[in-house]
Amino acid sequence: MVSVGTIAFLAQELMFFAGLFAMYFTSRANGLAAGDWGNQTEHLNVVFGLVITIVLVSSSFTSQFGVFAAERGDVFGLRKWFTVTVVLGVIFLGLVAFEWTSMASEGVTPQASVYGSVFYIITGFHMAHVTAGIIAFVVVLLRVAKSKFTPAQATAAMAVSYYWHFVDAVWIGVFITIYLVQ
Repeated sequence: MVSVGTIAFLAQELMFFAGLFAMYFTSRANGLAAGDWGNQTEHLNVVFGLVITIVLVSSSFTSQFGVFAAERGDVFGLRKWFTVTVVLGVIFLGLVAFEWTSMASEGVTPQASVYGSVFYIITGFHMAHVTAGIIAFVVVLLRVAKSKFTPAQATAAMAVSYYWHFVDAVWIGVFITIYLVQ
């Protein structure tokens, strides 16, 4: 069972990202009116963005498999699936960093345009949240390694997994907004 604190935290995070999406759409409306928004979005690689998305969504499944293992008391399964989730999260971060360098080489930077600022702010904050999730998974893995498996550790695994699912769902919104809506 997830705690009220977890729900409140995720609700706060939802409002934070809602503000970022509001910034995106407000900036987009102004950028389209000024005529410079489309020049920046043409540098996006939608196929690469889809690959990034598939990697992160896959990590949601591995995270959930870890929770299922925790609920069964399967410590080995929890470790295995959470380790795979961490690896996929790190791969995601590397792919987004590669996308950043690719966009920067095309002249899309925070200094160059409003679009560049919005692109890096949204993806950057999302990367920070993915990094926090990876750290949380590592903390759960360390806790499991240091002691006998307890129901409290299963609850922690669930809470971390809920956060991870939230971060993944936000990325789907980011992908649709940035790569498809443009």
